[in-house]
Amino acid sequence: MAVDLSQVTLTQLRYAIAIAEVKNFRLAAERCHVSQPGLSMQVQKLEELLGVTLFDRGKKPLLTTDEGEPVLAQMRAILRETERLGQMAADDQSVTGPYRLGVIPTLSPTVLPLFLGKFLKKHPGVELSVEELQTQEIIERLSEDALDGGLAATPLRAAGIEETVLGHETFYAYLPPGDALAERSKLRQSDLSERPLWVMPEGHCFRTQVLSYCATQKRRGKKQSDEQPTPGVRFESASFETLIRLVDSGLGLTVLPELVALALPSARKKAQLRPLEAPVPVRQIGLVTARSQLRRRVAEALEHEIRAALKSALSDESAPAKLSVLSPL
Repeated sequence: MAVDLSQVTLTQLRYAIAIAEVKNFRLAAERCHVSQPGLSMQVQKLEELLGVTLFDRGKKPLLTTDEGEPVLAQMRAILRETERLGQMAADDQSVTGPYRLGVIPTLSPTVLPLFLGKFLKKHPGVELSVEELQTQEIIERLSEDALDGGLAATPLRAAGIEETVLGHETFYAYLPPGDALAERSKLRQSDLSERPLWVMPEGHCFRTQVLSYCATQKRRGKKQSDEQPTPGVRFESASFETLIRLVDSGLGLTVLPELVALALPSARKKAQLRPLEAPVPVRQIGLVTARSQLRRRVAEALEHEIRAALKSALSDESAPAKLSVLSPL
């Protein structure tokens, strides 16, 4: 039996999607700038019209029901196409409107300051919302239309996701003060595999990249451990500054991305920072978007600004054959 959808409104769909994203009626009402009773009433009416219970209200945080999942996915598709229709009708060539950008934590403190101020000054009509998210969260939110774009280490090769390469960031070894390895101008891959190594905690793609680089030596019979370097200590930090301080205190070594390394004081760079032999390990920085994205003009403007900022800040990439792009996943 066909369901009569004549009374279903786009506003009701937006309310339901907001609840699914924040998993809370009060927060959804605040996001939509309506009262909580008003939002609740409209969503309940929507459920009655569709004959589907979208949310399990007995759970905290609120959960989507099994039957509600595919219905909410279709609602997102309807809202995307509605917005696309509005853009086609307006034929607006300007770079304006809201844009939700996710950024992985190991890029946000170094990449955002490079371009954000200049971008907003050049495009004052863009309402940019930035949030730190792990790579998998960015992929999921892009698929759910809860994000418009993401800055991440690529390639991700995720279904339904487009990737645009913006630059390559070289990896450097960071040594404790007075370490014997500092006598060398460049370090070998095996040097990192044979020393205690501080890395990011689980869930960070930078950890995966560093351990992947060092694991080559493990496959060649070298000893490599994924454990923390100090016996009896298990410490996890997503802060490069914390890893740097641990190394400065003499507890093992670490690997730093180029933008973090460049910010070190000159004396410490000279004494403790060393490049790695070719093929030089790098992480590829990319802008990731959903293939059905709507705000393409804003994405293109971001792409242009970030690529120019990275080109100015990072080392010369004139010899790509000498680079080794490490997978983030």
